[in-house]
Order: sequence, then structure tokens, then C-alpha cells
Amino acid sequence: MKTIFITGASTGLGKAAAKLFQSRGWNVIATMRNPESETELTQVENITLLPLDVTNLEQIQTTVKNALEISDIDLVFNNAGYGLIGPLEALNDDQILRQLDTNLLGVIRVTKEFIPYFRERKRGMFITTTSIGGLIAFPLGSAYHATKWALEGWSESLAYELNKFGVDVKTVSPGGIKTDFISRSLDMATSPEYDEMVKAMFSNTETMMAGASEPELIAEVVYEAATDGKKQLRYVAGEDAKALYAQRIEKGAEAFREEFGKQFI
Repeated sequence: MKTIFITGASTGLGKAAAKLFQSRGWNVIATMRNPESETELTQVENITLLPLDVTNLEQIQTTVKNALEISDIDLVFNNAGYGLIGPLEALNDDQILRQLDTNLLGVIRVTKEFIPYFRERKRGMFITTTSIGGLIAFPLGSAYHATKWALEGWSESLAYELNKFGVDVKTVSPGGIKTDFISRSLDMATSPEYDEMVKAMFSNTETMMAGASEPELIAEVVYEAATDGKKQLRYVAGEDAKALYAQRIEKGAEAFREEFGKQFI
């Protein structure tokens, strides 16, 4: 029986992936900041909950060590993250640092702890949730996009390093997901100079979210990436994300950017 280690498993895609992989016969180690508050996953056979704040290096090291004592790990699913939205000049340094620490450095640190284990076994896989926002940029998301575009480039480079040892590296880039992400995992700042752009962005976001996917659908793409045996690096997930990315490829980056940006002016 294979085992998946998941970060950010308390809600949304992380929880959906935990339940899906368990239903397909996997052991699941589901990590989250406050596992004592979780009531649903604790009732499911072959799911183990462990505490993990991906901004806490000491806890990352301890939790990875504990997880490897519980079970051999076959797959690490880096899923923890949140969104920081707003014009760059309105964001304070603490917000920027927290965004980078959670979405980017947290993924790098968790991955780094597992690399020697996978390398010595000559097998294993890392899958990281990036975003369509790691392939396309939206207004007022510069800090968020900095992390997601970074994860795409980091994953591509890391794949060169680890594939030679039998370790796979993949990304899943979802579009909108029907969760409470906006109310639960969105931080925001603004200033009066950007009010019109903020209003336009939220108006367009509401329209775009109408085409968002259920987290279970995105979890299926994660499962596909984990089990299809391909060396494919990127998996764009959700019809909305696929449509946007196809437009960008068809029109070219500059033409797409010019046309897409008109929605937010």
C-alpha cells in the first residue's frame, strides 16, 4: 500500500485529495496547522493527522521525521498556501514575507527534507500545487504570482536534478476552486489610488469563479499525475484554467496580456 504525505490538508483541495487517495487504497498522512480541530478526517481509516506549519522549519523537520517513522512515503503533495492580493505599494513587508514564506519557502523546505530519503530509495515523487496564476498573471497579485511563477521554475529545475535518481517532480496548476479560499485564505491590502482596479478585479473574479471546479475534480488531476507513469511536468487542472492557458499559447504572451488586461481597466 502506497503512502502520500499532504500539506494543507484541513480544507479544500488538500482535504479532497486526502479522501480521494484513501478511497483508492493509499495510506494518507494529512498535515495541517491545527489537527486537533479536524473532525472529519480523523474518522477515516488509513488517514493519519500530523501538525505542520510550513513556515516553521523546526516543525517541518520534526513532522517529516515522525511521518517517516509511521510509514514509508511514496508521494509528497505540497499543497499548503494562501493568496495575498493588492497593489504592491499597499502591501506591508510582513505581508510580503508571509506570502513568500508560506507559498514558496515552505514548499522548498518540506521538499528538501524528503529529498535524501527519496534519493537513497531511488524512487518517489513530489507534486506541488501551483496555480493557473503560475502560468498567467492577474492584476493586483504580484506577490502571489511571484510565489507561483517561482514554484513553476523551481519545479522544472528540480526535475533535472532528481529525475536521474528516479524521483519525479510534477506541478498541478488549477484555475478557480469552489472552496472558502477567498474568505479563509485571502489576505488583502489596497489604497484609494487603486479603487477602480480593485472593483474591476473583484467583478471579473466573481464572473470567473462561476466556472470554478469542485476540489474533488482537481484532486482527480493530482491522482492522475501521481499514477499515470508519465514524465510530464505540468498538469493544468480545470476547464477555466485550460481555456485561459490555451488562449495564451494561441495568441502569444504579449497579445494575450494586452487583451486580458482590458477587463481590469
